[in-house]
Amino acid sequence: MTVTADKGHLASAELPPVTDDFSAFIIAGAVSSDASKFERETEGRTPAQGIQDGVEAERIGFRRVFISERWDLKEADVILAGIGALTTRLELVTGIIVPTTRHPWMPAALGATMHSCFGPRFVLGLGRGDAGAFRGMGIPMTTTKAMVESAKITRRLWAGESVSYTGQLGSFTALAFAETYHGPQPPIWIAGFCHERGAAAAAEAFDGVILPPMLTPDAVADAVQRIRTACERIGRDPAEIRIVAPVVTAPDMDEIETKSISAGRLVTYLQYPLYGDVLATANHWDLETVNRMRNHEQFQNLNRAADLTFHRHEMLGPASVLPWSWITDCSAVGTVSECVTSLQRFIDAGADEVTTYGSTPRQNAALLAAWRERPQATTSVAAGSRADAS
Repeated sequence: MTVTADKGHLASAELPPVTDDFSAFIIAGAVSSDASKFERETEGRTPAQGIQDGVEAERIGFRRVFISERWDLKEADVILAGIGALTTRLELVTGIIVPTTRHPWMPAALGATMHSCFGPRFVLGLGRGDAGAFRGMGIPMTTTKAMVESAKITRRLWAGESVSYTGQLGSFTALAFAETYHGPQPPIWIAGFCHERGAAAAAEAFDGVILPPMLTPDAVADAVQRIRTACERIGRDPAEIRIVAPVVTAPDMDEIETKSISAGRLVTYLQYPLYGDVLATANHWDLETVNRMRNHEQFQNLNRAADLTFHRHEMLGPASVLPWSWITDCSAVGTVSECVTSLQRFIDAGADEVTTYGSTPRQNAALLAAWRERPQATTSVAAGSRADAS
């Protein structure tokens, strides 16, 4: 492997073509500063390993990487900057930042600084976050209205305007940048199910949508239709919004690891009554079955959420209550060929792009190669050049 002397990253001529519609979530879940804590790659990653996962993603040919935050050892700004310093073309996405966790100046400054440092390959992903995680931390749940306001304020700051505002995001009379980035503004995406209000917000103020993981292709198709309808209602071309579907991928993994990152992860989502009910309803799943899982004997007498008590691989008992057909419908598991077929369903449902979730870029190298060679891929590979970030 040859690296350039100045930055330590691979020379562009040595990189494979960028696969335009295939990306990777990194560190999707637990994080620790102790690498010995995790026996398997999918059990968790250190922040340093997350940076290396990003470097590996570029080496393999993924279009971009996403990282969601945890407010301890997984600060998206830091990890994405580390990846940006060691790569040349990989797009870098916060998936997601919650506007109420930062002063409005900060997301705007992050985007401008990332583009100034690493070129125009940053995407600012915003989302509402987890109300349960915010409870007791003094962080208000971001309203849909504030999501739109955050995007608009950020764009005005990037344009060099002075902003006066009073609302959920704060109160200020003359918020402005002293210096602006002299180049294209970063795209801003919204994360969520895109129900009626979310779809309307996407149409009004955003360049892309990051759907939740563990949606079925039918649920993705429903979200796509809501976004298209919202765009048409205001006279916007729906094609201007890029829709990304994160999908748990477990290509050629052993049974325990496959079930841990798919069924075990699904339990972590469904065991929260509010979020779990929304997810199950979107997928047209039986809530009685979900409640049987929540009442599993392993979850009795817990003082906190099961997700904070057990690791995914320790929840395979409760996971066995869920039909395996649920997992195969919302994930891509099995052989590489079977995973390609599963992922194609999300593109056929209207997503513009799929992104791996729950496994590392390295674990998906063979899957990416097979995805690139599938018959439908003839127009989806940008050879040697980075496609439009939006």
